[in-house]
Amino acid sequence: MTRKTSAGGDLAGRREAFRRDLLAWYHASRRAMPWREAPSAYRTVVSEFMLQQTQVATVLPYFARWMAALPDFESVAAAPEQVVLKLWEGLGYYSRACNLHRLAREVAGRPLPRTAAAWRELPGIGPYTSAAIASIAFGEGVACVDGNVVRILARLTRDGTPFRDSASASKAFAPLANELVNPAAPGDHNQAMMELGATVCVRRNPACLTCPVRPHCAAAAAGDPEAYPKLEAKPMEQVAVVRVWAEGKAGVLLHRNGPEARRLANLHELPTAEQAGLDPAQAALGPLVARKTRGITRYRIVESIHAATLPPDLALPGLVWVPVAELDSIALSGPHRRWTSQVLAAARKG
Repeated sequence: MTRKTSAGGDLAGRREAFRRDLLAWYHASRRAMPWREAPSAYRTVVSEFMLQQTQVATVLPYFARWMAALPDFESVAAAPEQVVLKLWEGLGYYSRACNLHRLAREVAGRPLPRTAAAWRELPGIGPYTSAAIASIAFGEGVACVDGNVVRILARLTRDGTPFRDSASASKAFAPLANELVNPAAPGDHNQAMMELGATVCVRRNPACLTCPVRPHCAAAAAGDPEAYPKLEAKPMEQVAVVRVWAEGKAGVLLHRNGPEARRLANLHELPTAEQAGLDPAQAALGPLVARKTRGITRYRIVESIHAATLPPDLALPGLVWVPVAELDSIALSGPHRRWTSQVLAAARKG
């Protein structure tokens, strides 16, 4: 796919100048990050898993804690799943931790794959992550294409094609992204594109005046960079969830997700009314102990937590009574860790 730009003709045809300007800026301005300053294939893999749908600032303390506890693939492979989940606790999208655990067990003690195609055969590795690992750790000349890169390329070319979603846009821009990759430094090129999208060519109020590739950008020349890319807006959906708080001599009642759960496999959460064998409408009649609202992708989730008195011998799938003294040793999803701590603290004050 060849895309044109009114800022200077065929962008792919001017790729040498684009590569030069991009890398010069990256080498002078890149943010210091632990996986960049002490690079290795393992550190690249862990950082790419953690950075999936998560901001750098959030990842940094988790990365440091993870590396201190599990410094290589072998230590991850040997770790119990609960240790892996506990280290990931609060980072969200827990299937990433489970997939990283599975991946480590497949590659520990073996020569690592060196191509994006080979990495895609491993758990939790999609096109973007495989390209990032292969280019950064092994120098393969393959482009990483995510939302940041789509935004940069759409603005560079002032491409007004309407896309249904980010995935379809990524597929459409992949050929151009691969044409632009610097074969002499593909890892640095991909990281420079990520850096540019995260710090300069941002979604709102892009810093066009200081952009290192402004001379190549058609949207900057036209003065309308925020109009690109053309992605279909998706309406937010509201979801109501009723949960119960039950505490007794045996501890706090929690629900442990099974291994089949896509995002929260083997993590503990406060049970929903249905999981505790209650009708949500009836549960809502009990005392309200907390109400929380949070957003996940295009969902606005309103969760009401109500006190409930339940028998200590309650036996329903996934339900477990956890002594209060043991709560810190189990893996709870981030919001539920905060809610549990807040409710217990309020009870002690009361």
